[in-house]
Amino acid sequence: MAPFLAYEDKGTDTPPALPLVLVHGHPFDRTMWTPQIEAFSATRRVIAPDLRGYGASPVVPGITPLSDFAQDIAALLDELKVETFVLAGLSMGGQIAMDLCRQFPDRVRGLVLADTFPAPETPGGRRARNEMADRLLAEGMRGYADEVLEKMVAPYAAPEVKAHVHRMMTSTSPEGAAAALRGRAERPDYRTLLTRVTVPALVVVGEDDEYTPVSDAEAMHAALPHSELRIVEGAAHLPNLERADEFNRVLAEFLAKTGA
Repeated sequence: MAPFLAYEDKGTDTPPALPLVLVHGHPFDRTMWTPQIEAFSATRRVIAPDLRGYGASPVVPGITPLSDFAQDIAALLDELKVETFVLAGLSMGGQIAMDLCRQFPDRVRGLVLADTFPAPETPGGRRARNEMADRLLAEGMRGYADEVLEKMVAPYAAPEVKAHVHRMMTSTSPEGAAAALRGRAERPDYRTLLTRVTVPALVVVGEDDEYTPVSDAEAMHAALPHSELRIVEGAAHLPNLERADEFNRVLAEFLAKTGA
């Protein structure tokens, strides 16, 4: 059976190095991880899917819970014969990574949570996400992309990084983005789950991230029993693109320490 999701699968299985699975955020696609795919596929297998509704994957209108995104990824990994892996997710991708840990805890051997947070949505936040979903369906992605670009990346980010991020946002299907927003509005509370994660974990955050500030990362680090916290200077919500070399160095050190 052909995989449901579009994906990048680069590098080869090189035991004992486990495959690295990269989960992108909203409203992006797997090209968000291009610097990491290029850096790490030299030494291990790297898999980066387009989530449903994003990139080249099918668009499923309506509502997409985080649990469905997680199940899609697990099904893809089954098709690719990947049983255990190191899992990294950024922003919404980090919340999907937490749900993967919830549903498939024995498959995740290392966890990287970047610029994300585990708390459930507030009533006000739930309304705002649903209102934004309505707006994207009515207006498309460009106005939203223009408004949030310099929160997604810092105003001082390199022009080519800004262009890449803006291109990903404006290329995203409004139906897919809206379905994800409605799903995130109903997300569960992952805070207790984090206290039960027994594998090595890395929490990374851009120093100037307005969406998920350093305080959120510190709280996750405190909750995770076997974690380290790294703050990337000179970056906002997408340090893996804004400061790719620094992000890659931090991730490489984590992988080397854990032996994953």
